[in-house]
Amino acid sequence: MSIKIGIIGGSGLYKVGIIKDIEEIDVETPFGKPSAKITLGKIEGTEVAFLPRHGKNHQFPPHKVNYRANVFAMKECGVAYLISTAAVGSLKKEIKPCDFVIADQLIDRTSKRETTFFDEGIVVHAGFADPFCKTLSNLAFKVVKEQGLDAHIGTYICMEGPQFSTRAESNLYRNWNIDVIGMTLAPEAKLAREAEMCLCGILTVTDYDCWYEGEDVVSVSSVVENLKKNDKNMADIIKKLVPKIKYKRTCECKNALENAVITPPNQITKIGNQQVNRILLKRFLK
Repeated sequence: MSIKIGIIGGSGLYKVGIIKDIEEIDVETPFGKPSAKITLGKIEGTEVAFLPRHGKNHQFPPHKVNYRANVFAMKECGVAYLISTAAVGSLKKEIKPCDFVIADQLIDRTSKRETTFFDEGIVVHAGFADPFCKTLSNLAFKVVKEQGLDAHIGTYICMEGPQFSTRAESNLYRNWNIDVIGMTLAPEAKLAREAEMCLCGILTVTDYDCWYEGEDVVSVSSVVENLKKNDKNMADIIKKLVPKIKYKRTCECKNALENAVITPPNQITKIGNQQVNRILLKRFLK
């Protein structure tokens, strides 16, 4: 399978019709089923694989999404460049609802997520200092700006959810100088790194969380309303970005496991999950 570009996001991207020549396939993974069938198709003539993170009917809450199956399924489809789109709350006044943020750094405050493929007899310590691919992220930022949209580069904090923040938590994160808050990007970033994918997070701001006095407390209805306002903008960004991802990968993402595997190579074939080893560690098994 020659698919190189994957998109994980909301079902809104699927519904706006930017993906043509659609084919849906089931992908089996060692970690169970992904959130939905993988949609293969083309955006502006470029092959893509798309997966709705929360399922087609948004039935999986953030702490119950099978992130390992989702990212592994993308790897099985041949994805090397992964675009994650997500809704976020703003922790800074200048980052307004309906603005876009390209994730640059990440703080993980979750505790219930599976965030590694390697937990069966193999020790892997992948570097994660810069959790998002700078080349792909810079390209995405440029595309957003070219669309005439308000764009920012910022730090994302991933909370457990599914509840929204307390005021005390929201103000704590502001004191940490964090830009936006969400519930999904941390496990995807960690797993994409282990899968040696280039990842960028394109985030749409839906609210001011609950710190901003004078604003209504964040609610599902306000989040959905602002998401719908930005559906077309997000679709336009993806349409412009995907055809530009034709560069040869020279970043560190593609070699993330090069010096990360601690277990001796002659033991890798004897222990752990064999399908995981075959897909993610194939160059160590020669």
